[in-house]
Amino acid sequence: MTTGTEAEAVDRDAVSAQTALRVRDVVKRFGTTIALNRAGLELRRGERLALLGPNGAGKTTLVRCICGRAVPESGEIEMFGRRLPPSGGRHQLGFGPQEIALYPDLTARENLGAFGRFHGLRGGELDEAVTWALEWTGLADRASGLTRTFSSGMKRRVNIACGVLHRPLVLLLDEPTVGVDPQSRDRIFAMLDELRRQGTSILLTTHQLEEAEQQCDRIVIIDDGHAIAEGTLTELIASTVGATRRVIFTLAEACPEPDGFTTAGDDRRRLVAEVEDVALELPGLLARVREAGGLVCDLDVHQPSLHSVFIHLTGRELRE
Repeated sequence: MTTGTEAEAVDRDAVSAQTALRVRDVVKRFGTTIALNRAGLELRRGERLALLGPNGAGKTTLVRCICGRAVPESGEIEMFGRRLPPSGGRHQLGFGPQEIALYPDLTARENLGAFGRFHGLRGGELDEAVTWALEWTGLADRASGLTRTFSSGMKRRVNIACGVLHRPLVLLLDEPTVGVDPQSRDRIFAMLDELRRQGTSILLTTHQLEEAEQQCDRIVIIDDGHAIAEGTLTELIASTVGATRRVIFTLAEACPEPDGFTTAGDDRRRLVAEVEDVALELPGLLARVREAGGLVCDLDVHQPSLHSVFIHLTGRELRE
């Protein structure tokens, strides 16, 4: 299925080796508030990139600038090497907002038809896109149902589908799984997997760190309006908290603290040690606990995670 004018069309083969989306030094103010302060990121072709940050860090504003719904004071936004204007010129870009943007008194099919027309689809091309979207979302059997009667997960899937009817090369999703059940979340990522196999590059914002850790190729963390870290999970761990693991020993009774151990808070029955190689160092740790008179009932090994990286970079203070 092809869509849009010849001037807007992008040859998928011609852009195969290029960066899909590049943002450089974007500044956006709202009155005296600086929402974006020389923000930047790079979305590679065919990847799924997570954009993370505390509340108020600038995630949604950055997405809105990329899709042309907010105009930055300065900076550059390029898609496949072509600089995007402040608004317009984004036919090959798709957007799924955090808010459910559906007509509640229209059916799923009617909603998809309306948004397809917004994207410039007509006639058989529109019918084909709507049929595909209903199958893609797993809602073909609910095509005639009013969306106001749908569950949160069903609405979310239709909401995403409305942004991809024109088959964009780049897709921006703002909190695509907020408020949905685990089954709908799995279905949404299966939908995104299919788009990626077709060549779509995806940038998504999320507060679900496990989603970013498990579902995305790379991660960008922003705070105070600019990127403070970028890379794969392995790269982020190595550059922040390090790859050491925490081993927590739970004892039958408290004992004198062995060398190299600390207690977990006020509970003297729980001893903590930091290790580089669990298999190599664990026998020695167990021996030291026994020598101190401790009897180990249980142990847990905690490896570094995106959560520990995120807290290390952005702090524990609540953001409102």
